[in-house]
Order: sequence, then structure tokens, then C-alpha cells
Amino acid sequence: MEEKRSLRIYKIIMLLALVIFITFLITSIGMYQYFIKNEELGKQILINSTEKHDIASEIKKYEDLIERYYLGEIDEEKLREGAIKGYIEGLGDPYTEYISKDDMKEYMESTRGNFVGIGIYMVKNIESNRVQILSPIKNSPAEKNGILPGDLIISVDDVEYTADDMSVAATKIKGEEGTTVKIKIYRESEYIDFEIKRESIKVNPVESKILENNIGYIVFSSFDENTAQDFKTEYEKMESQGITSLIIDLRNNGGGMVREALNIANYFTDKGSVLLYEADKNNNEKIEKAKNDPIIDMPVIILTNENTASSSEILAGALKDLGKAKIVGTKTFGKGVIQEVLTLRDGSGLKITSQKYLTPNRKEINEIGIEPDVEVSLPDTVTNVLVVKEEEDTQLQKAIEILNDN
Repeated sequence: MEEKRSLRIYKIIMLLALVIFITFLITSIGMYQYFIKNEELGKQILINSTEKHDIASEIKKYEDLIERYYLGEIDEEKLREGAIKGYIEGLGDPYTEYISKDDMKEYMESTRGNFVGIGIYMVKNIESNRVQILSPIKNSPAEKNGILPGDLIISVDDVEYTADDMSVAATKIKGEEGTTVKIKIYRESEYIDFEIKRESIKVNPVESKILENNIGYIVFSSFDENTAQDFKTEYEKMESQGITSLIIDLRNNGGGMVREALNIANYFTDKGSVLLYEADKNNNEKIEKAKNDPIIDMPVIILTNENTASSSEILAGALKDLGKAKIVGTKTFGKGVIQEVLTLRDGSGLKITSQKYLTPNRKEINEIGIEPDVEVSLPDTVTNVLVVKEEEDTQLQKAIEILNDN
């Protein structure tokens, strides 16, 4: 009786063990298949998440969605240009920009020293996302109508533009000589409307005069073709009249062609002197040196303000570092990068920041600016930095004082 009972217990235990084993086996097979499938799926997910998608395939996705769902008409050319602009704007560089085929001609003409428009230099104001007037050109329609440095352009001919649209806005401001353009600007919490007649603009006026005690004075608003030669002509005219010192007024000079700035710097510096270092993204350096013996040897003061930018800073920085000039005024704008314009096969262009420049003492300028040797601000009574009465021009007065003391 006892043996039968023991046998029954044994059979029950064995049956439970067999059930547990079969359950484990089935579960193991199922889990194995589950993990195998999900491992394969996991690999696919991993591949998808780490695969570098090219831009064309990404845009193709949206192209398909637009074609499938978009209600309005599709302008393929506008989509193409918008895609290019958006890609370039993604760099976050205010100086790198796409230039359409239609805008390239006007852009290249403006760099050669003549164009039809109202005569303004513009920069992108990142904080406000607006196009900012760096300065109007002297005697231009813009200056005559009261456009001031720091004005923000809101709209052109009733079309609103942001900083990202600067090239388009510039093209719209230009046009046929004798026609008018409407511009809305924002200045000190006030919107102001202008209607300005376009003229043929000579962007390279170099002017000079002789001040008290035989002090020569030269002023110009940009560095364009022949600026260096025009500078030399004006200097030699004053030299023949007996000047003994020189003031170079670079206030509100927005820059321009680097070569012209270097040529002017060479008038003051010994042959072989380092005028500028240009460094690319790989830290490859190009050294710009003076190619000729100097033709100017006298005390020199350069006037600067917050609108002194780019090539103006190259000239000021070179002469300051090499001990050829003192800087009087306020800190400069701080644009120390160089752009080159690349022309594509379709006629469009890319103005791209490709190098930064350093002064002869290897000081960076970009977003820093050049500090004056003697800091002098204009009085609060000056409301237009382009039109300053001589008795209110404390910066010019200080320059004259320093030169008279030498």
C-alpha cells in the first residue's frame, strides 16, 4: 500500500516536471524568435537612426508631400531658390548669402563703383532680424532725404523684408535712374516713410581739404576700384601745398575692396612690412605685405566710430599696429571676416565667408573691433553723425589738438 502511494507521488512529480520542461521549452523558443526578430528590427532602426540622410532625399520627401496635399499652385523655381536660401541661412553667418542670377549683375556693378539706386551701405542686424543702414553715401539721395546710420529697413515699395532678405531688398531698392522707391524705416520707436528718387551713384568720392596749421584732411566713404589712386592724388595735391600732418576720416566708412585698403596702407609703411594676415578654415595663412616703399612720412591720425567697418578696420588696424597712425574716436564695428563671391554655372552666386583677418600684431577684429588710442565721443547735441558742425566735432578737434602738440 505504501509502495503504491509512493509510486503515485513519483508519477505526479514527474508529470509536473515534464509540464514545466515543456512550458520552458515553448517559452524559450518563443522568446528566441521574439528576440531574433526584434534584434533584426533593432538593427534596422539603428541603421535608420545613424544613416546620414542626404539633403536631396530629405527634400524629396517634402516634395512628394507638397505634390500630394498642397492646394495652391507650385512654382518650382521659387521652391528651388527658397531651399538654397534656407540651407545657406542655416549657417547662421550674417555675411554668407545666396545671390540669384537676376541679382548677380547688379551686385557686381555695385562693387565696381557705380550703380543706380539711393546710395546706402547695409548690414544684417541679427538682433532685430532687419536690414540696417550702416551709412548712406555722401551726397547720395539717401543722405539728402535724411536716411541715417542705424535706421532699420522695414519695407521697400510696401513689401516687408527681414535680414535674411537683404540681397532681395537691395535689388528692389536699385532700379532705373529717375524712378522712385518707397522705403519704410524704423528709428528710435518711430516708423518713417521715405519716397526717394534713384540716381546714378558714384560710390567712391575721395575728398580732401587743408585745416589749420597745415593739417591735411582726407575723407571717403568706401573702398572701391581706384580708391587708393584717388587717395594718392588728393594727398599729393595737399602735399604740394605744404601740409605737415594728416587726418584720415574713416568714420561711417563701411569698407569694400580689401586690396584698395592694403594699397593705401602701403603708402605709409616700409616695403616688406606685414599689413594683414588672412586665415582660412584650415588655419592656412596668407600674409599680405607692403610691396613698395612708403610715400607718406608725417604724423597721422585716423578717425573712427561704430560705423567704421571691414576694409576700414584693416587700414586702421595696420597703421595702428605698425606705429604709423594713432586712432581717435570710438571703437569700430568689428567685421573681421572676408567674403568671396563664387559664380555658379547657372549665373547665380554665393557670397561666402571664407577667411578671417588679423592685424599685423595678430589681433582679431571680428565681433571685437579696434579700440581707439584716444577715445572721444561726439556730444549728445549731434543728432546726425553724417552732418556734424565743426564746432561740435569733438573727435576732429581732438585730432587737431594732438597734431598741434607734436
